[in-house]
Amino acid sequence: MSELKRVGIISQARMGSTRLPGKVLLAAGGATMLEHHVQRLRQSSFPIFLATTALPIDDVLAEFALVHGLPCYRGSEADVLSRYYEAARQFGLGTIVRVTSDCPLIDGELVGAAVGRFLNNADAWEYRSNSIVRSYPRGFDFEIFSFEALREAYEQARLPYEREHVTPYLKSNPAMAGRLRIEDEVYAEGDFSRFRITLDTPEDFELIRRLMEEHKAQHLSHPQIINLLNQHPELVAINAHIEQKAG
Repeated sequence: MSELKRVGIISQARMGSTRLPGKVLLAAGGATMLEHHVQRLRQSSFPIFLATTALPIDDVLAEFALVHGLPCYRGSEADVLSRYYEAARQFGLGTIVRVTSDCPLIDGELVGAAVGRFLNNADAWEYRSNSIVRSYPRGFDFEIFSFEALREAYEQARLPYEREHVTPYLKSNPAMAGRLRIEDEVYAEGDFSRFRITLDTPEDFELIRRLMEEHKAQHLSHPQIINLLNQHPELVAINAHIEQKAG
């Protein structure tokens, strides 16, 4: 149990997004998207680490981490699984919370509560996430797993898809069947997976910008944001047509 208690939130970030380059440093609501992301994650009470690439384009993210007091690991652009493994190993983490920096409205309190449930089970072979059976809006996503499970994936995963997206080996590889217990975090108030508040396109940014600047969503909890989206279908329509990229 003591090993698992070394919890860290690792957020992956890069500047070279295909559909919206530099998206994490776009600004709205008085701060960049990455600043909002980090500030909201701090509500979890767990330490936050940034995992970016070793490419020169991402020097600005390493500088961001330095300015904001975030330990930073720089690794492979394509092999994100190795980036997570090496970051977790370098920082001595026993439990890893995986999030992505294109979720500026992620709810740190939601993440922290799920980590508490993970730790209460005290099981290195558990995977907990709110994005398998999806009921939360896209943009509140998190995954929780042990360093032991991460190491297994790092050592055994072979497919490029498994390396790029970090956790497919844990979730779907036959070698993990019967070993890894998958626990779903499902929103008790209903299915709101139709809402999209992740940041991948100009339309996504427009929605998030308006949520922040017109409704102060950066200061709201996830139930309040969901309620806000329910009340404003005209906002939801801004990016309703966007198809999520695989992974």
